[in-house]
Amino acid sequence: MRLLSRAGRSLSRTAMQALPVVVGIVVLNFLLLQLVPGDAADVIAGESGSATAETMAALRKQFGLDQPVLMQLVNYLDHLAHFSLGFSPRYNTPVGDLIMSRLPFTLLLMMSAFVLSLAVGIAFGAFMAAFARRWPDRALSLFVLILYSAPGFWVGLMIIVLFSVKLGWLPSGGAMTVGADLGGLAKIGDLLAHLTLPSLSLACFFIAVYARLTRSAMLEVERQDFVRAAEAKGLTPFTIQTRHVLRNALIPVTTVAGLHLGNLLGGAIVVETVFGWPGMGRLALDAVMARDFNVLLGVLLLSSFVVIIANVLIDLLHAWLDPRIEAA
Repeated sequence: MRLLSRAGRSLSRTAMQALPVVVGIVVLNFLLLQLVPGDAADVIAGESGSATAETMAALRKQFGLDQPVLMQLVNYLDHLAHFSLGFSPRYNTPVGDLIMSRLPFTLLLMMSAFVLSLAVGIAFGAFMAAFARRWPDRALSLFVLILYSAPGFWVGLMIIVLFSVKLGWLPSGGAMTVGADLGGLAKIGDLLAHLTLPSLSLACFFIAVYARLTRSAMLEVERQDFVRAAEAKGLTPFTIQTRHVLRNALIPVTTVAGLHLGNLLGGAIVVETVFGWPGMGRLALDAVMARDFNVLLGVLLLSSFVVIIANVLIDLLHAWLDPRIEAA
């Protein structure tokens, strides 16, 4: 009950703080995108091969690009006030429908990479802390350093070569097998097979970050007085490490993990491009190339909401890990 009460206070505070933050993000993103040369009319005219001045003027009028920037901003905010993300000139469809068709794939990729990076990173860090300054610690630290240093696109290409080309264990791209009429568990298994390599590629860098952070946090906690008190009470080393040391060491790890959710979404753009994953990251890249700013603004807005909600959940996790912390 106490945790539920904290959750209610946290949600109410976040709702009050999120509205001006989201409005500021929308306005800033809109004004920054106006600095990008070209617009959707230029791209559409270029793809058609040629266009007259009258055709270009008609396209800009159709998309509302002939209006002053401030008027365009007011119109966009008016659409948002009516729960509309506008219309995509490139795809000739409402932006909301377009994003909602891609959002589940991006959330699935992000959450699988997030859970994988936390689980493996914390496990690596705990193992390194248990063998601190001995050869298992040094060997795993070297491996973690390689993961930290390797570019995400290179990791993605290498695991495609290894697991798809050489071993043939997993598919190299896409979200489902083309032409396969699957259903039930077979469809879920096929989706998970396609998800494995992208999520592993996206998680590698964050595994290294969380492993190093967990190791240093656990070594710091081990020097605290309450750990020595637990040892004096005769608790087993496993109990001390799991219930006392690791639990307290998770607080800085989860704090950094919450801050990295935005980076996960940014990394998803590269990963979705390498693996042909049909998510919002790839949609955002296509929108940049097509100067489809309505789609890009919608992706950025949804990304902001995802990060805000995730940080609320991290605050609640902190309150569970350490009851002395008030969820804010």
